[in-house]
Amino acid sequence: MVDVVNIIINGSVISSLYALVAIGFTMIFGVGGTINLAHGGIITIGAFAAYYVTSAGFGIWAGVLAAMAIPAVFSVLLYKGFAERRGDIIIVMILTLLASIVVEEVIRIVEGSQPKAIPALVSGTTEILGSTVQNNLLVVFVVSWVLIGGLFAFVNYTSTGKAILATSMSPRGAALVGIESSRINLYTWAIAGVLAGIAGLFLGSYQTASWAMGREPLILSFSIVVLGGLGSIRGSLIAAYVIGFLEVITTSLINPRLTGLAGLVVLVLVLLVRPEGLFGRELAEA
Repeated sequence: MVDVVNIIINGSVISSLYALVAIGFTMIFGVGGTINLAHGGIITIGAFAAYYVTSAGFGIWAGVLAAMAIPAVFSVLLYKGFAERRGDIIIVMILTLLASIVVEEVIRIVEGSQPKAIPALVSGTTEILGSTVQNNLLVVFVVSWVLIGGLFAFVNYTSTGKAILATSMSPRGAALVGIESSRINLYTWAIAGVLAGIAGLFLGSYQTASWAMGREPLILSFSIVVLGGLGSIRGSLIAAYVIGFLEVITTSLINPRLTGLAGLVVLVLVLLVRPEGLFGRELAEA
């Protein structure tokens, strides 16, 4: 028998995590025109930062801070080292891909291939419409939406956020009014790092953390940002829920081994039928 409540809950949780990943990914493209293929590696860094902090005896909320701060710093270093002065998007893609591979291989060598468990943010369960749900999943969902809502408010109602919007719409026009594009790109990469890192922690506490855990979310991020429209935060949010629910329905009702297939099918269909996506390249429509 199909457990509709569990599908809705799991779909909502995993979609919120995909949204965190995809929004950061699309912001970097929308503002700087750069595709950061190290985004999956940053997810892994976030998960293992939390794993090491909690393993050292600190609480899970200290792990949350580590999962936000360390990936943000790593993302900023990537921007300063690879993207800031390189105008060739292909070179940046190759360099960030190599960075992601290095991150994965270092973690695999140090920790091995055995998945690592990250403590839940909260313990216990809650019954919803006859289905038992882990409180950890509910907290993950709520915190994810707090972060998404905070980002929307930041982008639309702060001077720095408006500068990000202006740069995404017209870097030359933004420069003419005194907005420094390199500084705005730096902020964008840092924000994307925070979102990817916290998504890694949530994925690790929801499932487990492993050296290659960022690969599938990265591939799904491509599907999400293409479906939503490259550069559109609103499009990425909507597309994350489309892809997330397709993923959960496919693995729940057909076969668990089909993980990732729905996203790839959507990616191919969108590229063939509507390559500009649902909302086009409009970060300003956040």
